[in-house]
Amino acid sequence: MSILGGAMLPHAPQFFTEPPTEDMANVAQVREVARRIGEGLHALKPDLWIIIANDHAQQFFHQCAPAFTVHVGGEAGGQFAGRTFHWPVPSEIGFALVRDLYRSGFDPAFTSTAEIDYALGIPLTHVGVTQPVLPIYVNAYLPPQPTIERCYEFGRALARSIDRLGLRAVVLASGGMSHFPGTENYGNPDNAFDLALLEQLKAGRLKTLIGLSDEALDASGNIELRCWALAAGALGDRVPDIFQWNPSWHHNYASLGWTKPPTEAHSQPHYPAIKPELVKLTTALHAIAHDPAARDRFMVDPQGYARQADIPAEQQALLAALDQPGMAKLGVHPLVPFLAHLQVEHLRRVARGA
Repeated sequence: MSILGGAMLPHAPQFFTEPPTEDMANVAQVREVARRIGEGLHALKPDLWIIIANDHAQQFFHQCAPAFTVHVGGEAGGQFAGRTFHWPVPSEIGFALVRDLYRSGFDPAFTSTAEIDYALGIPLTHVGVTQPVLPIYVNAYLPPQPTIERCYEFGRALARSIDRLGLRAVVLASGGMSHFPGTENYGNPDNAFDLALLEQLKAGRLKTLIGLSDEALDASGNIELRCWALAAGALGDRVPDIFQWNPSWHHNYASLGWTKPPTEAHSQPHYPAIKPELVKLTTALHAIAHDPAARDRFMVDPQGYARQADIPAEQQALLAALDQPGMAKLGVHPLVPFLAHLQVEHLRRVARGA
């Protein structure tokens, strides 16, 4: 529960360059939904803002291309499209996270001099973050990239480290969806792929991301979803409370926000654990299902068999009647009375000559 909330947001450079090719009404909708998500995240009052983004061949490319890089310097800045970016960076927290991740089996690089490009600057601006931020860079563009499974596991490890440090954080993932900058497919985003994946993410099934292969990410123009997978690992399977889809001719803009505090799941499984108070009843049912001698005793005298089970009167009545719905409602593992009933009904049909 150390990860209070988060977002998955687009970062198309056209949001700031505003060329005449763009539908500015569409851009305005993207900005507005990010603003609303930002309001919700600010209301959570996190101790730490984490921004996860890919590098656009700017600083982690042909000289050194680590899979994951944590910024540990005291500040981070940059420029793009006439805008100047600057955010303080919580250096001590950054170093502490790197140390803890090392102990957890991950070896992220760290830097004190990385710049803020538009992949980080656009979502931070749209969300309205003025607090210190911890940037984490993911190698999305230069093969060999980390697998999306590894990105997801890094996010899980990051959440555990944040929890051990006693912090309350939100995570912003910047990237995709489908687009092919610099290629002949730039004007052909893969709408079908994106919409199918978004149906899963909208339902809170964030683990769906880890099923995407390197080939599927590349073919659909979704290599930047590695950043989303990192955030998904940190968030866990949660249903977003804000969602918006804004396709364009060259990018598919999807915005998802988790702005409500996480809650513990209390769903009742179909097949529960055996409750201590139901052990004797379960034992009696198991015997009917699997022990021919016990089954014969039940067939001769169901009430007597139930009395000998040394269980409360309510349970005796359910056992004697082999009342499957009643026992399931009580919390009995339903497979045991089902198998017991199956055996008893078989013997009764045989006795009737059916």
